[in-house]
Amino acid sequence: MKWKQQLFGMKAYQPGKPIEEVKREFGLDEVVKLASNENPYGFSPKVKAFLETDSTNHAIYPDGYAQELRTAVAKHLGVKETELLFGNGSDDLIAILTRALLYPGVNTVMADPSFSQYSHNAEIEGAEVRKVPTKDGKHDLQAMLAAIDENTSIVWVCNPNNPTGTIVSDDELQNFLKQVPSDVLVVLDEAYFEYINAPEFKDTLHYVKEYPNVIIMRTFSKAYGLASFRVGYAYAQEDVIAKLDPVRGPFNNTVLSQKIAVVALEDQQFIQECRTKNENGKKQFVEFCNKHGLNYYPSQTNFILFEVKADSDVVFQEMMKRGFIIRSGNALGTPGYIRVTFGTEEQNSKFLTLLEEVLTEQGVFA
Repeated sequence: MKWKQQLFGMKAYQPGKPIEEVKREFGLDEVVKLASNENPYGFSPKVKAFLETDSTNHAIYPDGYAQELRTAVAKHLGVKETELLFGNGSDDLIAILTRALLYPGVNTVMADPSFSQYSHNAEIEGAEVRKVPTKDGKHDLQAMLAAIDENTSIVWVCNPNNPTGTIVSDDELQNFLKQVPSDVLVVLDEAYFEYINAPEFKDTLHYVKEYPNVIIMRTFSKAYGLASFRVGYAYAQEDVIAKLDPVRGPFNNTVLSQKIAVVALEDQQFIQECRTKNENGKKQFVEFCNKHGLNYYPSQTNFILFEVKADSDVVFQEMMKRGFIIRSGNALGTPGYIRVTFGTEEQNSKFLTLLEEVLTEQGVFA
């Protein structure tokens, strides 16, 4: 068969291990997954109430234009309905962007480490991938500007960045956008937008009006707790959305996911409560790192990437044996570190107690 040559040697995305698999493997009754940055508090009670009474007919196709959801998101953001694109999660949006703009002969620029799907999709399309090392876990925007040339098609700014959790300040972003060529699409991936509380970060929506080459991606998978329903959206100027929309699959959001996202969007009190709890969880981890002299990246997300001064894979395995699924830094391009999603206060306390035990066994702590 006539496969794309770039597919040879590529591997599929490797998510965190499923809870049931870990239970079977280690004979555990309870396992807590802190690997995929899901909301430990689930979704809004309003969503739960909706699901209990919903009578959706799942035998018919969904609204391909997602009109009800489109109207709700446009109202929430204060933008035009025609300036929105919906995807089956942000991953779908990334695939749409790369399919539309990347091909052999062009290149794409991104931070390293950053979200793996940028480079993964670019490689499938045969584009050159230019990875620019981060500085202290942050995007090195000046170096990224230097990597742009006449063949650059997309620049990715993961803000906050995954896996480091760091942000690009508004001043830094403003200066960057002024210098990016107008024919290069700048993607601001804001999957963790709802968790940001840093004063140096400002809402970026106005940049779309100022720069025709800017597109912003956000998702319902993180703070809204709707990861399994797969709903992401992008905001850009109308002509950009019009070019991208033909690339989108015709029914890429289900009937149920569209309805549930609308309900979730209405409960901003739930989002605020999750944000407050998330900050408390962050403090637990920061205090642990400070106590033990472990380096960590200042996070503006619902996860933290921090040093363990041991083999990341060993720590990953030992914590899994104890009922906690996390991400090894070896899989994220940050050896010697682990990435952990903030859980509930009780889950965090138990995790950190067990981690202290593991790191003592590994000779990190005396």
